[in-house]
Amino acid sequence: MKIKNLIYSSLMSLIAFQGYTQKAKVAAADKEYDRYAYIDAIATYERVANKGYTDESMFQKLGNAYYFNAELEKAEKWYEKLFDMNQNQEPEYYYRYSQCLKSIGDYAKSDKMMTEFNHKSGNDLRAKLFKSNRNYLEEIKANSWRYTIENAGINSKFSDYGSSFLGNNLVFASARDTGGIAKKVFKWNNQSFTNLYRSEMKSDGSLGKPERFDNRINSKFHESTPVFTQDGKTMYFTRNNFLNGKKKEDSKRVTLLKLYKSTLEKGVWGNVRELPFNSDQYSVAHPALSIDEKTLYFASDMPGTLGQSDLFKVKINDDGSYGTPENLGNKINTEGRETFPFISDQNELYYASDGHPGLGGLDVFVVQLDQNGSMSESQNVGEPINGKTDDFALLINGQSRTGFFTTNRSGGEGYDDIYRFTETKKLTCEQELSGVVTDLVDGKLLPMTQVVLFDSNFKELQQVVSDEKAHYAFEVKCGESYHVRAIKADYITKEQSITIAKESGKTDLPIALEKAVSKVTVGDDLAKFLKIEIIYFDLDKSFIRKDAAFELEKILDVMKQYPTMKIDVRSHTDSRQTHAYNEKLSDRRAKSTIAWLVKNGIAANRLTGKGYGETQLVNKCADGVQCTEQEHQANRRSEFIITSM
Repeated sequence: MKIKNLIYSSLMSLIAFQGYTQKAKVAAADKEYDRYAYIDAIATYERVANKGYTDESMFQKLGNAYYFNAELEKAEKWYEKLFDMNQNQEPEYYYRYSQCLKSIGDYAKSDKMMTEFNHKSGNDLRAKLFKSNRNYLEEIKANSWRYTIENAGINSKFSDYGSSFLGNNLVFASARDTGGIAKKVFKWNNQSFTNLYRSEMKSDGSLGKPERFDNRINSKFHESTPVFTQDGKTMYFTRNNFLNGKKKEDSKRVTLLKLYKSTLEKGVWGNVRELPFNSDQYSVAHPALSIDEKTLYFASDMPGTLGQSDLFKVKINDDGSYGTPENLGNKINTEGRETFPFISDQNELYYASDGHPGLGGLDVFVVQLDQNGSMSESQNVGEPINGKTDDFALLINGQSRTGFFTTNRSGGEGYDDIYRFTETKKLTCEQELSGVVTDLVDGKLLPMTQVVLFDSNFKELQQVVSDEKAHYAFEVKCGESYHVRAIKADYITKEQSITIAKESGKTDLPIALEKAVSKVTVGDDLAKFLKIEIIYFDLDKSFIRKDAAFELEKILDVMKQYPTMKIDVRSHTDSRQTHAYNEKLSDRRAKSTIAWLVKNGIAANRLTGKGYGETQLVNKCADGVQCTEQEHQANRRSEFIITSM
């Protein structure tokens, strides 16, 4: 150890000056990192790291810089070095490392990191989703290979993404160089700021040459992700915080994103105005319109956000004003990123997320929306739309089932590329909830039973009557929870809860009903019919406790209904204690039970009783036999045998 420390000290002396120099470079890179100029930071950090300089904070920032630029394979390298250096990291680093491991196909190690993330993060929804969906890869596999995809043919060597339909045109964002001597560069990724372009969608499915959309909309900063009303006269789009030649920044001097609205008048896009729920202090981006165009969906990190970015919706009033933005809740949003929403004409909400279990990076998910605004469980659309890298900004024509999505997978033209797809098989999860209604005691089929289906909030959804074979069935939604209630004359109404599987199939829910009216005769034990397992007494005592009185009230009620019925009360103990002690104790308890019934109005000549101690054990638990407490309890019982009717 001394020799190792001496060598280490000598080495540090030799490179001390160099070390201070590297630290100065790291400090400069930190400033670039904090201003989201990630490429500049990456270059500095990597030059320092490649010279052998190691620093935990630097590895964190190197990994983050690549992670935030969606270069997950490169981020994995630095996160690996970070964890090799120190595994005691904040939970978020376990999550990011897990995502990066997926990008290189190491799902086993990724799941291991997610298990650690779950352990460290407490109530993080991403951890809960992983824990409850350990077979997520199988579910994704079941949803996969329903698409044919190909490069859309309009991509450049720069970033092209976030497309939208406008009549027979595809409008999208691109960072392609449009000429000019002074090219303004976005330091996040050293590419040009994005502008909107349009490309004609031809009858054969191909796209025409991209052209600039409209210089009244495009500015010297970012424009992206437009959405248009069906009449093509109103557009919502994303832009940096820049309007009427004025740029605004947040408290950290960062120009964030805002949503803007523009209208088409006499063939010209104009009247650009920002939406009232924007802010200089948080981003609002990526608009999507509901089918009736009365609700605007978007992504934001505004107050009330659950994670890094969430999906929200806001009502568009008839007078053009807006309601208060509402978070879509934890059925959609996680502590990760949820972004790029799109509503199809089939009322499907597509969105991208790295918080739900996926294949790596951002994956595309879909939920079905109801008319009342409720939604089904999210489903990963699977391969080949999703892969190991970022896949997002999907839009689809609900009739032709063709559309476009964006990805940064390898094999494309540039940083982000737009792909065209055709859905060959719709993602439908069909489930039937069914079963047979029977008698609890004898298993007899019970046709003509009314069966009612409720949702998780006990809202009635449907009623059916079991058929001649006592069978019932409902069509239900995958992944949803329900309550089922069975009602039949002379039987006790029964209600059961069930959660439906997330894949297509049938869910079996048999229902066994208990008779409300039971026929008893001489020799029957009332305790069994009334579900009285034991009359409880305090240890070594024989007086009636309150909970015992509750059970005896049932016996009392039956005997009052049948005034000629006579009962023999039999009390039993387990084998612990001596034979003589148990016999005397049980006899006192039998007599106390009889005394309570007499006190409460039952004639003494209708009651007999005796204590049997341990002489009538119902199992093997005799003296000297090792038994569980549950086995001993089976012997501590009270019987109320009918001796006369």
